[in-house]
Amino acid sequence: MPVSNLTLVERMARVLAGRALSINAEGDDPSAGPNVDETWHEYVDDALSILRTMREPDPVMAAAGDAETWERMVEAALNVERAVGSA
Repeated sequence: MPVSNLTLVERMARVLAGRALSINAEGDDPSAGPNVDETWHEYVDDALSILRTMREPDPVMAAAGDAETWERMVEAALNVERAVGSA
């Protein structure tokens, strides 16, 4: 399985920034990549809110795999962000 070099929170924040800026979503920028690089930090709090919501799997997710592992993985992503944010 591929593993990203970016934290989950950064990837989520970049997606949120891209949706807000790109003409392919809700924005008006036809080439939003550089602007996403500059502004994704502004979406970290939104990404963290979404990730906190995802800590508990729904019944379908729990039936598909190990719910405790899922929760530990999400908590790990939140802990990484706490460590990065306090550095």
